[in-house]
Amino acid sequence: MEKGTLVEFRVQGDRRLGVVDRPDGKTRWFVVDERGQSHSLAPRQITYTVNGQTYKPSEIPSFLEQAQAYLDPSSLEVAWELLVEDGETVTPNQMANLLFSESDALYCYAAHCLLSEDKLYFKQKAEAYEPRTAAQVAERKHQMEVEALKAKGQQEFLARVEQALKGEAVEWQRHDLQRLEGLEKYAALLADTVRMGVNYDSLARAYPPPAPVLETMTMLGRPTTPPGAFQLLVDLGWWSPYENLFLRRSSIPIQFPNKVLEVAQQRLDFPPTDLDANRLDLTHLKAYTIDDESTTEIDDGLSWELLPDGRERLWVHIADPTRWLAPEDDLDLEARKRGSTVYLPTGMIPMFPELLATGPMSLVQGRVCCALSFGIVLDLTGAVEDYSIHTSFIKPTYRLTYEDADEVLELGVQAEPEIEAIATWAQRRRAWRYAQGAISINMPEAMIKVKGDEINIDILDDSASRQLVAEMMILAGEVAARYGQAHNIPLPFRGQPQPELPPEEELLQLPAGFVRACAMRRCMPKSEMSITPLRHAGLGLDTYTQATSPIRRYSDLLTHFQLKAHLRGEMLPFSAEQLKEVMMTVTTTTQEVTMVERQTNRYWALEYLRRHPEQTWSVTVLMWLREDSNLALILLEDLGLQLPMIFKRSVNLGEQILVKVSHADPQKDMIQFQEIIYQEAQTAAN
Repeated sequence: MEKGTLVEFRVQGDRRLGVVDRPDGKTRWFVVDERGQSHSLAPRQITYTVNGQTYKPSEIPSFLEQAQAYLDPSSLEVAWELLVEDGETVTPNQMANLLFSESDALYCYAAHCLLSEDKLYFKQKAEAYEPRTAAQVAERKHQMEVEALKAKGQQEFLARVEQALKGEAVEWQRHDLQRLEGLEKYAALLADTVRMGVNYDSLARAYPPPAPVLETMTMLGRPTTPPGAFQLLVDLGWWSPYENLFLRRSSIPIQFPNKVLEVAQQRLDFPPTDLDANRLDLTHLKAYTIDDESTTEIDDGLSWELLPDGRERLWVHIADPTRWLAPEDDLDLEARKRGSTVYLPTGMIPMFPELLATGPMSLVQGRVCCALSFGIVLDLTGAVEDYSIHTSFIKPTYRLTYEDADEVLELGVQAEPEIEAIATWAQRRRAWRYAQGAISINMPEAMIKVKGDEINIDILDDSASRQLVAEMMILAGEVAARYGQAHNIPLPFRGQPQPELPPEEELLQLPAGFVRACAMRRCMPKSEMSITPLRHAGLGLDTYTQATSPIRRYSDLLTHFQLKAHLRGEMLPFSAEQLKEVMMTVTTTTQEVTMVERQTNRYWALEYLRRHPEQTWSVTVLMWLREDSNLALILLEDLGLQLPMIFKRSVNLGEQILVKVSHADPQKDMIQFQEIIYQEAQTAAN
């Protein structure tokens, strides 16, 4: 190659011209570019040689400027139309003659530039270029249009992202939503750090981002990890910093399908025919509903009446949602899919659409309501002496909170003797169950509520009114199960095997109170479900089913479907095998609901503690988790929270100590405490 020959080469993908200066060894050449920089090139690195004359590096800019005037890509289309029919290849020299009617070095180089950069009409074949077929060109045009639209969409998306990052209102487009939903799914993998007990790095390796997520995160310069996706969604204002990832990672539906909402509205506007035409009219009875103040799905009420023979009858009235739906209809199948209402510190996700659940399905004060009423006569010991079950009409007289009911009981309000009578029977009933082997384990239970940015944790009191309601619900459950057993009706019976409690002498060696209760609780086996009656050892009952929350628990709804059909003398909606199959599905769903509720409560408990780093907490050492490494379970008595703690000294079960939170990370499910010695606590108090 002669000195002064002008050649084209690439530097990191960029087209560059240079002038051959001298050989570099046997095969390479030193080439000087327009900037005076020298490059050692092998022959394969030279992409084009400009023949016809020699040049100086200083002449390169002028040469490029002249060539630029002929670089019109649209001119290739005319050439392609002339060449495509024969399909013959063309060299840059031939293309220069075709396009410019010239074959000088400048025109040949311009033709080379057009052909080598072309992605549409020609493809390189050795030193020449072959025209693509008409079909190939049409397909590539389509691809280029798609890519152009994609690029445009990316730029518009980036513009909206910039708006959102500045805190401005953004109207996200349909394609944006697909991107954001992909980010949501990827960010929700963070919940697996808790569920699977893995760290962020392991999670990122186990779950590489899908291509659209990788593209979005890379485009925005964000870390392509689940935490990176989470932080981006927070920064965009799309998610709260406290987004419930456990819920998002679950299969629990948050919103109702439009079709289900439409059906609910239709049922409200045009109530279906009541299949229970012979409802017992109990509207003359004073009926009390007792719930938490925040409860909106009111599904149970209580009455008391004196019978002509001097006996007393208790009435447990249960809401009758099956009045508004039928087995296998849209409302029923949606409720089955949900399994139960989900109760979270931030609010609830109902099993039925709210316009029904909190309206005609609920036992609303002052309104005539459909119910399934259990009339029960107890003997003096608290055992069931007689009972009957009726579809009914009731008219709730009072909507009481637990605090209201406690006040009535404490003051002995003369105008409300019915509540006092129900409470008396509840106490007898409780005593009877314990005589039958019921097991009571009392541990403080935290009730966490989040409103806006405020977290409140209260201990759920085991008050007289709560015990009263609990006993009446258990009583109704026993009666429903006894009716099913007596008439051979498949029901979702619930049982619990007899626990193997520690020997009395072993329990007595443990500190009384929470430590002993905790040891007993560890021995309690899980409850079981069956289509045939089971003994429930924990409740002290030979047979039991849940029937008192049909608006909130699907298994209770199944009980209602079966009992009501039998009361009408109709064929049962679910055979034993059908009921078993449905119960298996619902049990799996409700286990997931329970897990999400537990994880969410723990998250907010840790967030509450994270916000109170200076607070000193009195705790009790409940049990050893790993005694060899001093890892114990502690009870924060003021909050009713049970959490792990590693001790730096020997401690005893039941020992009460003072602690502070040294580190808390709710997203990673991490909590660490440090013990506060007495002198430090005194100083802090002063």
